[in-house]
Amino acid sequence: MKNLSTLLILFLVLSLSSCEEVIDLDLEQSEPRLVIDASLLWYINTNGNEQQIVLSKTTGFYEDEPQPVVEAEVIIEAGNGEEFIFVHQEQGIYTNVAFNPKFEENYTLEINYQDETYSATSSFVPVAGIDYIEQNSEGGFTREDLEIEAFFTDPAGEDNTYFFRFSNLTTSKVSLEIYEDEFTDGNEVSASYSNDELTAGDEILISMEGITKPFYNYLFILQTQGGNNGGGPFQSQPATVKGNIVNETNPDNYPFGYFRLSEADSTTYIVE
Repeated sequence: MKNLSTLLILFLVLSLSSCEEVIDLDLEQSEPRLVIDASLLWYINTNGNEQQIVLSKTTGFYEDEPQPVVEAEVIIEAGNGEEFIFVHQEQGIYTNVAFNPKFEENYTLEINYQDETYSATSSFVPVAGIDYIEQNSEGGFTREDLEIEAFFTDPAGEDNTYFFRFSNLTTSKVSLEIYEDEFTDGNEVSASYSNDELTAGDEILISMEGITKPFYNYLFILQTQGGNNGGGPFQSQPATVKGNIVNETNPDNYPFGYFRLSEADSTTYIVE
């Protein structure tokens, strides 16, 4: 009887296993759109001459690898008429090594791709800069995790918004934070990074960037949809979030992504 019971159980398991089948949903496919990652960063104490722009196309739901765009014309024109041509290198990365960043100068991005022209205009946003880094053991929901704080002094009498990137070079994890100074104008403020996997010896690259309020709002919507670590700004989102780049030839074929210029500061910190 015991052997019979064992055989019945085995038969049941095999029967249930044989009923499993992989189902691929027949999702509606839309035409691929151009994705433009045009974030130009001018780091403090550098001349900012080396810049890059990344172009790709949206992919299907079941596709993991991005589709790089390799046959586009990418130009940025300054308000004084100076042109900077970005040359394709590899995997949709276009570079210029003679860029000339200036404050209070408007820059216009123009991309020509498949007989359509995409454009946007922006200017460099200054950054307060990182003053110093501190570490404590009061982070996370338990208030017992390691926490890294980057302190900065917000300029008084100005409306400022900031974008922080904490990159754990040891574990390859990235945390993104955005801040506005509505309630902290002119004060010393800190941006923090903490998780329960942070350990002594981890090397953290901290980047602070000055951003416009429209870009802050754009990131806020993306963060709300995807969560703090729910994907990059240029991955597929539950709802359409348009950036500041328009298709002048065919407005209905709008791109994803953003054109922005930010002064930035960065430093590394080794967790103790």
